[in-house]
Amino acid sequence: MRVRAIVTAPPYAPFLKELAAHPLVCGLRLNTVMPLADPPAAVLERLSRLGPPLWVDLKGRQLRVTAAAVPPFTEVRLSHRIRVPVPADAFFHDGREHARVLAVDGDRLILEDGPRRVVGPGESVNIVHPDLEIEGTLTETDRAYLEAVREAKIVPRVMLSYTERPEDAAEVRGLLPGAELMLKIESRRGLAFAATHGAAHGHLVAARGDLYVEVGKPHRIVGALRSVIAADPEAVAASRLFPSLARHPVPECAEIDDAAFLMALGYRTFLLGDEVCLRRESVLAALDLLAAVAGEMV
Repeated sequence: MRVRAIVTAPPYAPFLKELAAHPLVCGLRLNTVMPLADPPAAVLERLSRLGPPLWVDLKGRQLRVTAAAVPPFTEVRLSHRIRVPVPADAFFHDGREHARVLAVDGDRLILEDGPRRVVGPGESVNIVHPDLEIEGTLTETDRAYLEAVREAKIVPRVMLSYTERPEDAAEVRGLLPGAELMLKIESRRGLAFAATHGAAHGHLVAARGDLYVEVGKPHRIVGALRSVIAADPEAVAASRLFPSLARHPVPECAEIDDAAFLMALGYRTFLLGDEVCLRRESVLAALDLLAAVAGEMV
C-alpha cells in the first residue's frame, strides 16, 4: 500500500532539507501560530524552495486563546467575538480539561472555574454548542499571511481550519485568486459541509484534534472519519498521529492500530502535526513507522 505524508515544518529546523527529501513527504505545512524571526514572505519563499508543495495553514474561525490566563482565573480572551447561550461547556488541552462558561462578553469568556494551569496564547478552545456563533472567519494574522503569499510570489496553497460553508473557501480565493485549498473539517457543521459539497471547493482534511472534541461523544469520531473519506476519497487524515514518538522512541501499540484503521478506511495521505515534527528523530521515526504500517496492510 502506498501512502504519503504532509509534514509540519518548524521554520528554522536544521533538518528541513533532509525532511523535504524523504520519499514519503508530498508536502510541507507551515502552522501560522509558530513565531517567526523574519518577515513571513521571506520564510515562505525559503520554505517553498525546499521542493515539496508548501501549505500555509490559516486558523480561520478556530477559537484560540489570545492572552495568558493564570490560575486562579475565571476570564479567557479569544481570537474571535462569539455568541452562545450560557451556561455552556468549554474544553481546553485537546478536550482533556473542562470549564463551565457562565457569561460571554464579545471575545471574553467568564468561567465558573478555570483549568488548573496556565492557559497560554495560541491554545485552542472548543465550545461545543449547536447555537455557537463565531463572528468573522479569517483573522488579522490569516489575512497577513495571504498577503505574504502574494508578496513571496509562491504557488498559493492554503489549508483553512474550521471550514463549515462554501463562503469560507470563497473568502480565501477572493483575497488570493487561484489559491489551491485544503479544507480542514473540525466540527459538526464542517461534517455537514463535507457531506453536501465533498471536494467541490478543495480537498478535505479530517483534522482529528479538534474534530474529536467537537463531535460531542468520543465514539462518534469513527463515523466522522468514515463520512469525510466517503465525501472525498482523496481526503487527508491529520492530527494525533504517533504523538508518543515526541517523548519516547518506541510508539504505543494503540497508535499503530490507529494508523492501520485509517488506512483501512481508505486514507492514503497523512498530516503529521506540530509536536512530532519538532525534532528530527521523532518526525523521521513517524515517517518510517507510517511506511511500515502501510507495508503490513498489503
